[in-house]
Parts: sequence; structure tokens; C-alpha cells
Amino acid sequence: MNPSEAPREAPVQLPAAVLWDMDGTLVDTEPHWIAAETALLGRYGASWSHEQALGLVGSALPESGRVLAEHVERSVGVRLDPDAVVAELVEAVVAQVGAAVVWRPGALELLRALGAAGVPCALVTMSYRSLADTVAAMVPGAFAVVVAGDEVERGKPAPDPYLLAARLLGVSPGECVVIEDSPTGVASGEAAGARVLACPHMVPIPAAPGRSRVASLAQVDPVVLGWIAGGLVLDAVAAG
Repeated sequence: MNPSEAPREAPVQLPAAVLWDMDGTLVDTEPHWIAAETALLGRYGASWSHEQALGLVGSALPESGRVLAEHVERSVGVRLDPDAVVAELVEAVVAQVGAAVVWRPGALELLRALGAAGVPCALVTMSYRSLADTVAAMVPGAFAVVVAGDEVERGKPAPDPYLLAARLLGVSPGECVVIEDSPTGVASGEAAGARVLACPHMVPIPAAPGRSRVASLAQVDPVVLGWIAGGLVLDAVAAG
């Protein structure tokens, strides 16, 4: 069912909370990450294709650091500390976001509508606290909880980040809607037991039982999220 075909009368209740991914869902930071990766690897003479970069979208940063360090060692024989790789990437992206942030279409409007409707929101990201706080500070009071990638033992696709966010909000994951843009993040939200709304950005997200999908968050409002929380499955993404 397309979101435009969802019932317009108010659902039985709105979600207990909406749990937002950040990179690629709320803000368009994925190009910043790819640029930072490419610049870092380029300094050592290692190439890094767009397709390789897309393979890291949604991954926990320690995993990205490990992959990049191994790639440099295989390519040019230089051994890097994965933690140092991550620290450099985070510093670069924080600087870029601080200079200019690009919000994903419909994201700010939906975030503000949820606030007006009294639905608590959490920011749940694999980016580290320094970047998460930079973004959260741009929408003061919008997020009751921020869960960052350096604060969970297991990152996405494990359920831990979303389970922690729900626990901090004092709600059941099954009463929440997770909004994600990557297969890794979708897997995390589904593993946590939440209803998931996928809004693919740089990486396709396949249809699956119980999974709602939209091409843009401009198609979504709190009423639509209420129906998703109640079990209605909406899909407005072309097959493929």
C-alpha cells in the first residue's frame, strides 16, 4: 500500500517513539564520509571506488576503520591503526557538517510534526558522539535521547543501538517506528523488534514482509507512522 492510500483518520495511537538513524536518513552526510575515506586513502596512494564506499554505508565505525586499514595494507603495504583511521574520518565529517548541513527531503518537517504531536524521538547513529551532538544541536529539543556508535558494544546490524534507545526512552521497541536508509540499519531495527520504515538513499533496500518503504520522508507524517506502528505495511518504492 502506498502512503497516500493509508487511512487518513487518526490511528488508534501514534508510535510510542520514533527512532531516527542519522547519516543518510536525517542528514545527507554519506557524501562527506565517502569524501573523507577517499582523501585519507589517497594520501597513501590507495584507490577507493564509489562501489567500495557504498559497501560501508550504515556500518559501525570500528568496522569501517578495520576495512579501510586492511585495504591500505593490501594495496600499498602501509599498516594503519583502525582507531586512528576512524578518528580522522570523524574529525573530517564533523568539520564538513559544521560548515554546511544538508537535510534529507521531508526529514525536518516530519521531525517537527512529531514534536508537535508529542511523539518522543531518539537519534540512533553509528557516528560517534561528537558528530551526533553536532547534528542534534541543530534541532534543539527535537531528540529526547541520542545513542552514538561509540556508546554501544555492538553496532548495527546488531539490535543493541535501538534496544538502548527504547530503554532510555522507557518504551517497548515493538511500539516504536525506526526510520532507516541502509540495509544494515534496517536489519538492526528489525532485530530490535521495532516496526521499520525504510527510506533508501544511496543503497537499495529490498522489500520484505512487514517492512514499510518510502522514496522520500516527504510522503510521511505522524498519522502514517501511527498506522505503521499498528502493523500496516506501506510500500512506495519501485520493485527492484
